[in-house]
Amino acid sequence: MRDEVLEILAEEGVLLEPDAARFILSKEDPLGFTRAALATMVQQPLILTLDDLQAAAPAAEAHQAVEALIEQLPSPAPLRHDVGEIKVIKDITGNSCCEGSINDFSRYFNDRYNKIKAMLARRRELVGCLSVPRALRMTRDVRMVVMVNEVRTTKNGHKLLEVEDDEGRCPVLITRDSPLINECIVPDEVIGIVGKTSQKGDLVVMNELVRPDIPLRGAGMRPSDSSSKIGFLSDVHVGSNTFLYRQWKNMVHWLKTDGRDEIQYLILPGDVVDGIGVFPGQEDELDIEDVFQQYKALAEMLKELPDNIRVVAQPGNHDAVRPAEPQPTFSKRLTEMFDSSVLFVGNPCQLEIEGRRILTYHGRSIDDWVSTVQGLSYETPLEAMKEMLKRRHLAPIYGMKTPLAPEKEDHLVIEDVPDIFVAGHVHGAGFLDYRGVKVICASTWQAQTPFQRMHNFHPAPAIMPVVHLGTGTIDMMDFN
Repeated sequence: MRDEVLEILAEEGVLLEPDAARFILSKEDPLGFTRAALATMVQQPLILTLDDLQAAAPAAEAHQAVEALIEQLPSPAPLRHDVGEIKVIKDITGNSCCEGSINDFSRYFNDRYNKIKAMLARRRELVGCLSVPRALRMTRDVRMVVMVNEVRTTKNGHKLLEVEDDEGRCPVLITRDSPLINECIVPDEVIGIVGKTSQKGDLVVMNELVRPDIPLRGAGMRPSDSSSKIGFLSDVHVGSNTFLYRQWKNMVHWLKTDGRDEIQYLILPGDVVDGIGVFPGQEDELDIEDVFQQYKALAEMLKELPDNIRVVAQPGNHDAVRPAEPQPTFSKRLTEMFDSSVLFVGNPCQLEIEGRRILTYHGRSIDDWVSTVQGLSYETPLEAMKEMLKRRHLAPIYGMKTPLAPEKEDHLVIEDVPDIFVAGHVHGAGFLDYRGVKVICASTWQAQTPFQRMHNFHPAPAIMPVVHLGTGTIDMMDFN
């Protein structure tokens, strides 16, 4: 067993000192413990030491307990596709069927490639695009639609991509004096390339980069006769000792008094509770240590809202669902705690409310965008959301902080252009208009955490973005 465990970990890029190896082998589930320990570390060390593992052990064991708890929960509650004027257009709930095999991953990435290729093939710049093997045989300008495998910079300052399609792969060169040299191209995104094959026929020199991007829509949301408004409440984090009770009560009081009849719909884009075992030392930051009691407390809080408000809730990385995206919705054991007026959906989810298409996503992949794309930061989450729209994918990069489940269909591809695109996760608040889409970062109801304080990050809590579904105007309601 020892050799088998160490071999599997080595294949996953995990190296251990001898004392560390003995420590994990003493655990009931060595592989599960090591993976849980790594998941709780901010940065994975090159070689795991005994000190690393002992420091991570409490959080790792709590993480394993949560995983075991999630496995024991019943299957996700059946998805309700229509609740009044709310229609669920696309959601993984009830359709998850992956096992994590090589064939699953192959099918998953092929589905992504084919969906985005269909978008790019309609672009005039890519008319007559060729497969990779055919492009390498041409002596004229060539056009290809490819998936990026790897991006690196040569010692001479050129950028070299390894790309592939369903027929072959090849290197693509961006010369250091090209206007494209500063373009940020990320692994696993699907792009269009216009370029010229080298004389040897061994690579393509890129002259033009074509992204699927969303089409320009002029003024965006066309006015409708709807008089309804929708509010967004992300990252509520019930159970945390930094949950903002006073501000939440301010919001509920406003909805019952001055704001009565102002809001008809509320969407909660994930991290509705703080969860347990999510990061090292979390138990010291909880007011409610039982995850079921956290959901029960949230259910009671939502019952205080006016009866005319329809609520939609989806999970995030702190919630008691599988961590891999796309995430099916909460289990029936949890949803039964709530009133029937609450609609539970997966993450991400595309909804239609009174004729408006809304793409709601918790936003875990913002972590990967910030660490990969130069110029992005946690202070500018809306810019990361723009990058998702440009690439027509919520989380293209595989193997980073955002775990991805290889479903038979890639549910993270943005096939239909939404009217409203909302995310949370990073505890920022703001909005912008990108090519006619209302892009919204939906704040938090948690004060600055010790981790955020250590990194000098200041959240923008207790702000509810409100969109008028008729006119598209956005107000930021501050309840501090």
